[in-house]
Amino acid sequence: MPVYVLHLMNSYQPNPPFMDAIKQYIDQHQQRFLDEVIDFLKIPSISADSAYKADVQRAAAWLEAKFQALGMDRVEIFPTEGHPIVFAEKKVAEDKPTVLVYGHYDVQPPDPMDLWHSPPFDPVIKDGKIYARGACDDKGQVYMHLKAVELLQEMGELPCNLKFIIEGEEEVGSTHLAPFVQNHQDLLQADIILISDTSMIANDTPSITVGLRGLSYVEVEVVGPNRDLHSGTYGGAVDNPINVLCEMIASLKDEDGRITIPGFYDKVVNLSEAERKELAKRPFDQEAYQAALGIKATRGEAGYSTTERASIRPTLDVNGIWGGYIGEGAKTVLPSKASAKISMRLVPNQDHKEITQLFKAHFEKIAPPTVQVTVTPHHGGQAAAVSIETPGYRAAAKAMGEAFGKTPIPTREGGSIPIVALFQEVLGVDTVLMGFGLNSDAIHSPNEHYGIFNYLIGIDTIARFHQHFAEAE
Repeated sequence: MPVYVLHLMNSYQPNPPFMDAIKQYIDQHQQRFLDEVIDFLKIPSISADSAYKADVQRAAAWLEAKFQALGMDRVEIFPTEGHPIVFAEKKVAEDKPTVLVYGHYDVQPPDPMDLWHSPPFDPVIKDGKIYARGACDDKGQVYMHLKAVELLQEMGELPCNLKFIIEGEEEVGSTHLAPFVQNHQDLLQADIILISDTSMIANDTPSITVGLRGLSYVEVEVVGPNRDLHSGTYGGAVDNPINVLCEMIASLKDEDGRITIPGFYDKVVNLSEAERKELAKRPFDQEAYQAALGIKATRGEAGYSTTERASIRPTLDVNGIWGGYIGEGAKTVLPSKASAKISMRLVPNQDHKEITQLFKAHFEKIAPPTVQVTVTPHHGGQAAAVSIETPGYRAAAKAMGEAFGKTPIPTREGGSIPIVALFQEVLGVDTVLMGFGLNSDAIHSPNEHYGIFNYLIGIDTIARFHQHFAEAE
């Protein structure tokens, strides 16, 4: 018996006939729903690599066709200077509320390829999970929303007006999304924005995200001599850019794990003890966490728990570092330059542009006179906080409570979705972050996967959300 149906039998509470019809429809069409999302996952829509530009456009066209098949009133691909944005709209009635669904169809590069157990764009189902790049982030979660529309249409009239904005640049900073939103405010007006690009605590502990960190992402380059040098002839006399880069990066944190950039913490709002106690009620098993990652201990800013370090505190991490000879065998070379990519996750009140400038000024200042340093900003976004007192959150909590048989917990996540703050600033609309992934789904890593249970119960919950939000409005 399918895992989703077993869950229905074990945890669903008595529901009105409409809600019973939802789970019956999903049960009947489960295989088709899986086949369709697998087709989507086969498209290597890697936004960061220009070699895949045609594939990114192909993914946009694939979505366009699916929206048209749903009978949407308007479906349009908006070109940008980068990758296109897919818009779709279905109007039910003027007196009905409007839900704007946001997501992205682009995916992270699959590297390193040798760590994948199966090809990243040749999806396989194993142990109740779909393995493929983008399975959870975010193609699988985006497609749940299209299937929820199909389901609701089969049940009768849609309870809400619906709009979709699905972009192709989220994994590279959503560079062209902000001007699109600014220039199409009337087109995007809605009563609530619904996003499924986040995770839950666990399949038996549903949760709704109410906080996201911001992001500042930079690349640094340290240049020494005008060419690679023989390490025997010049070693010890000429500064090695790799050594210098490592020393500079190491100095960015003190022995307590605090970031040493002057002004970095000036606008950080520290949570009260009462707020920290509320967050600590979230179920968390430190030993299981470490075992799942294959580590013996965690490490981070002193005075904070593992979950606090990964959600309510700012961070600085090296995402990549390179320089010198990395081929097979030995080459005794003193390299001319070394580089690194560095990300800083930010909390509310920290402005990503200001933090980027603080980093640049500090990194240039601490460079010794033996090298030249270049700091290149890539992309960033503001942190976001979501209220639990909105009709949208209450509708999401009710829908998730029915689908899972358990009231969801509000949580803060360490990831970033810059569009949330942008929507609030430009459109003045609240967001509901109702995702169904798990932290163990290996997003951005080899062997990314998404549970069949999560995919199907996401469709169920989203359909319920629209119904409850329409009733609330």
